[in-house]
Amino acid sequence: MDSKKYIELENEYGAHNYHPLNVVLSSGSGVWVTDVDGKKYMDCLSAYSAVNQGHCHPRIYNAFVNQAKKMTLTSRAFRNDMLGRFAEKIVKLSEMEMMLPMNSGAEAVETAIKAARKWGYKRKGIPENKAEIIVCCNNFHGRTTTIVGFATEDQYRDGFGPFPEGFKIVEFGDSKALEEAVTENTAAFMVEPIQGEGGIIIPKDGYLKEVQDICKKNKVLFIADEIQSGLGRTGKLFAYMHDEGVKPDMLIVGKALSGGFYPVSAVLSSKDILGVFNPGDHGSTFGGNPLACAAAMEALDVLIDEKLAERSAELGEYLVNKLRAIDSSYIKEIRGRGLFIGIELNPEAGGARRFCEFLQEEGLLAKETHEHVIRLAPPLIISKEEIDWAFDKINKALTTL
Repeated sequence: MDSKKYIELENEYGAHNYHPLNVVLSSGSGVWVTDVDGKKYMDCLSAYSAVNQGHCHPRIYNAFVNQAKKMTLTSRAFRNDMLGRFAEKIVKLSEMEMMLPMNSGAEAVETAIKAARKWGYKRKGIPENKAEIIVCCNNFHGRTTTIVGFATEDQYRDGFGPFPEGFKIVEFGDSKALEEAVTENTAAFMVEPIQGEGGIIIPKDGYLKEVQDICKKNKVLFIADEIQSGLGRTGKLFAYMHDEGVKPDMLIVGKALSGGFYPVSAVLSSKDILGVFNPGDHGSTFGGNPLACAAAMEALDVLIDEKLAERSAELGEYLVNKLRAIDSSYIKEIRGRGLFIGIELNPEAGGARRFCEFLQEEGLLAKETHEHVIRLAPPLIISKEEIDWAFDKINKALTTL
C-alpha cells in the first residue's frame, strides 16, 4: 500500500486525537527513517526525545531480542532476575537511593504525585486530604485526568472535568512566586527543568537552586520531571545539573530510558520518600518487567559508553549558533540547551506548521509546538555533517517560504 491508503485507514478507524504530519514511516536506523513509499528523512524529533540513542540501536536491539527469547513478563506477583539489576544501575547512575518502575511517563508522574501526598501525610504531618502540590504555568506532565486538571493549556482540559483538587499553579521561572505560594500544607513542587512541550522554555540560571532552597526551608519535596529533558538531551545526564549544587528530592524519568524499544519509566528518590509505599499501595502489572529492564539497562549503557550527553552539549551549541545567524524576519527567538532546541516564530510567519510541512518535503521531520515554535530534537548520535545537512534545510525554510 502507498502512504495515501495507510492515512485513509488510520483516519477511518483511529481516533483523531493527533494531528501528525502526513508521512507514513516504516523503518528507521540511527537518525534516518524511511516511509512506505521509500523516501528517506532525517528525524529531528526523536519521538519527543524517546530515541536519544537513535532508531533501532543495535546494542539495545540485541538486549531486547535476547531477553524476549527468555522471559517477557512475570508481573510483580513474582520476582524476576532483571529488576534488581536495573534498579541498581539506574539508582547508582542518578545518585539516588531507590526507584519505583512504571511504564509511561504519565504513570510515573502519577506515581510521584501519590508518593508526595503520602509523604506529606506520613512524614510531614499534613492533615488528611489537605496536601497541596505546586506546579508551573505552561506545564506538560502527561495526559491523565489528574494531570490535565492542573494544566494551563485550555485544550488539554476542555471537556474532561471535574478535576481533582490539591494543586496550585505559579509562573515558571519565578522563584518568588513559588515562595509566596508555599503553605504549611504544601507537600511538593513539581517542575520540568526545561519546558519541552511548552516551547523549549529555559529558566534563568540559578532558578532551580532557588527552588531547592525554598523547598528545603519549608520541608517541601522538590520533584524534577525529566521525562523529556533527561538522559542526555540537554547536554547533561539530567537537565537540573545545569544549575550547580542542585539535586531534586524526586526524579521522574522515561522516554529515552528504553531507547524507544518499550515503554519504560521510573521514579527515583530516597528510601525515606519512596519508603512510604507499602505492599498494595501502588503497582503496575507491566512495571519492572524483565523485557523492559533489559532494554533500559542497555539503553543507559549506550548513553554513557557513547558519551551522548557530551555529544549533545557540543553539537547543540554548534547548531544553535548556526541557527542564530539565519537572517529571517520570521524568527523571534532561538532557544536551546544541548540538542533540545526551539525556533520561536513571529506571528506574521503564519504558524510553525507550514514550515514543518515544507521541511518534510525537503526530507527533514520536525514538529510544531504551541503553534509558533518549531521543535528540534534529533537523536544524540547525530554527526556534525548531518547537523550541517539539517541546517541547510532549516535555513532554506526560514528564508524562502
